Amino acid sequence: MKIVISLLLIIMSYLYGSIPFALVIGKLFYNTDVRNQGSGNLGGTNAGRVLGKKAGISVILLDASKCCISILIAKTISHYMGINQDIIYLCAFACVIGHCYPIFAQFKGGKAVSVAIGYTLVTNIYAFFVAIVIFLITLKISKYVSLSSILASLAILIVSPFIGYPMIGIITNVCIVMLLIYKHKENIKRIKSKTESQITWM
Repeated sequence: MKIVISLLLIIMSYLYGSIPFALVIGKLFYNTDVRNQGSGNLGGTNAGRVLGKKAGISVILLDASKCCISILIAKTISHYMGINQDIIYLCAFACVIGHCYPIFAQFKGGKAVSVAIGYTLVTNIYAFFVAIVIFLITLKISKYVSLSSILASLAILIVSPFIGYPMIGIITNVCIVMLLIYKHKENIKRIKSKTESQITWM
């Protein structure tokens, strides 16, 4: 029974992560498919670029909530059912995979940044603050959102063994960061060729 419930929690996390909030908000409130404009990515950055700042912030917050809600549900149910609490890390990774490869949007989703933020916020507040600080410093210097996201995620990997993550948490961090970097492979190429878009507001 515990195995069945654990599998259901993992599937639920993937499905919730698969909700393409950028697509939903774009079509419901702006009659726009963000996949057809900007970078075509179903993330907060492209939503903000195509639909405006308010929509972009809304998408970022909703995407960040994916891991938060999935982990909280998994933690609550596993507690009452006597399931090992490590299940929250499997659910978190399933949620991130859902966000990047959503079944509700032809498996073409975001780049894992917002969901990773939500993941660190719920699993380890120290990791969250490390990521935010590194992100902002890198963004201030480079003006590249993509580079800032990559370096912030790598910083979490470096500090993970020292801030209380269990082994499965560290492994999950590695998997999420590797996926995040993979999803940014085109951004990395553009950074190298100096054709990546830079922010102008910082």
